[in-house]
Amino acid sequence: MPEIRLYVSPDGQDDWPGTSDQPFATPRAARDAVRALTAGMTGDIVVAFTAGVHHLEEPLAFEDTRSDSGKNGFRVIYQANGYGTPGQEDVVLSGGREFTDWATAADGVWTAPIGVLEPRRLSVDGRPASRAARDTGLPGSVTKTSTGYVTDSVEPQSWPAASGLEFVYPGVYPWSEARLTVASISGDDSTTTITMAQPAFDNAKSLYDSKWYGAGGDGTWDGLAAPSVLENNLAFLSEPGTFAVDSSRPGDHVLHYRPRPGEEIGKTTVIAPVLETLVSGKGVHDIVLRGLTFADAAWSGPTRIGGYLHFHGNAHHEQGEFQKIDLGAEVGYVHVPATPAQLPANVTFDSVSRIVLEDNYFTRLGAGGVVIEDSIDVEVRACVFDEISGSGIAIHGSTRVAVEDNLVHHIGTEYRGSPAVLVVESEETTVAHNEIRDVPHNGIVITGGDRAKGTQVIANLVERTMGKLMDGGGIYLSAPQGSSFAGGAMVRGNVIRDVLTSYNFGLYTDYGAAWITVTGNIVHRADTPIVLQVGPPMENVAFVGNFWDVRPDGYDDPPKTVTVAGNTLLPKENFEEAVMADPAGADILARAGRRT
Repeated sequence: MPEIRLYVSPDGQDDWPGTSDQPFATPRAARDAVRALTAGMTGDIVVAFTAGVHHLEEPLAFEDTRSDSGKNGFRVIYQANGYGTPGQEDVVLSGGREFTDWATAADGVWTAPIGVLEPRRLSVDGRPASRAARDTGLPGSVTKTSTGYVTDSVEPQSWPAASGLEFVYPGVYPWSEARLTVASISGDDSTTTITMAQPAFDNAKSLYDSKWYGAGGDGTWDGLAAPSVLENNLAFLSEPGTFAVDSSRPGDHVLHYRPRPGEEIGKTTVIAPVLETLVSGKGVHDIVLRGLTFADAAWSGPTRIGGYLHFHGNAHHEQGEFQKIDLGAEVGYVHVPATPAQLPANVTFDSVSRIVLEDNYFTRLGAGGVVIEDSIDVEVRACVFDEISGSGIAIHGSTRVAVEDNLVHHIGTEYRGSPAVLVVESEETTVAHNEIRDVPHNGIVITGGDRAKGTQVIANLVERTMGKLMDGGGIYLSAPQGSSFAGGAMVRGNVIRDVLTSYNFGLYTDYGAAWITVTGNIVHRADTPIVLQVGPPMENVAFVGNFWDVRPDGYDDPPKTVTVAGNTLLPKENFEEAVMADPAGADILARAGRRT
């Protein structure tokens, strides 16, 4: 059957017919043209984007009620022009805005008026710029109060635009990092009072209320005692390639950027993310997105609620009560959000089916990369995710989602508890042949529950995880994953190297993990390859036929419902050579990672 092909070009016009010689100017115009064609489809509809940056003035939203889905067994395909050929064109769908109205201050810092914008990240000639930061915490002797902090240093009183200042707390829980906004700074000639934004500060005190008896003493631990890092103030703008936003005048904000060597006004392109959603799909089916770059999107959540109160994975607190979790008399307790919010993504699909995301590039994003929610039969294949503030790929409550052959690296650049790949209470999800590296906490997280079953975590290459936070691993699973080994989770053929921070596990089955088979994996250079004692205890978990370089604690006396058998301990010094000398180990190494 003949396909219908439409074209979109930055040099086109929306009142043109969308042909190759008279293309549309915007993705929206092409989508609207598709709506008039889907009912009578006798072949695929292909929307081809020609080379260049396609600036999105609004999200590209697909809705089944608006005739955006493929029909009659055919698909609607949005792709780079020449996709799959040597002439495939470079196409960017951008939610950013370029700043051009620059002036230079006496100290060499560039300034530009940006209106109401409060960007948390910038792209400068395609390279990320970071917020100006002080990584030595507050000066002086610091005391936490009911409303913030008091220090015997007067230095903070000289910091301008205090309302835009944000405090960062790495390890507020070992696996969490919180962000809280400053409301005001005041003081006298001997002390400085820092008042934090509310209700975020009070909520943070409730969320991070914990006891850790295993640490000795009375178990008291105050992760909010003092911030470790301070961000977004003109006083910290000393390093090239950093920026700060002065938001002291509402609606008349000013961006300050210290240029890198060689950057020049008029020749250097500075882009801030503006849109919070680039592409969304609601209820649609039979749509393909391939060969596209999704870039320059924002998330205003921390600014809107006064901080980012992270708990675990993508879960954080925005509103509601807190629940106390007792970890046992010898361990302690923590608090969690009773109704946790999930970190959003800049590309979202909800209640969709037969959607394919293939060979796309997700970069310079201020939330997560992609979230798939309450969906069925979705594929995320051969994509690249990097320079993302949150997670790479998140799957929530979905069925038969395939996450395969993707490269995910340098994610969690702002929300450092974010995993590279997250699967929450989903059925028959496959996470296979991905390469994950250089991430701040867990590589792959599989969260169980009543709905979870049949998850396959197969032949992934996971390297340099746990770069910032503790108590995690290369692959992390929690809670029940089904009701039998046959219908539970399978973790097979993965290679996990270099789990970096202290207190970590290569393969981490935690918090009541159940019905999980962990077989034929390789773990090298982690604190310990697996954990056998967790609270609540794991049940019906099998560790069989794995290779590692450290003997796990409790290996000779595992819990009665945990099987540990046939695993191979190899020496650390020549571990790689020893694995390669074993036919089974060599086969695992050869198969792990991307196939494309």
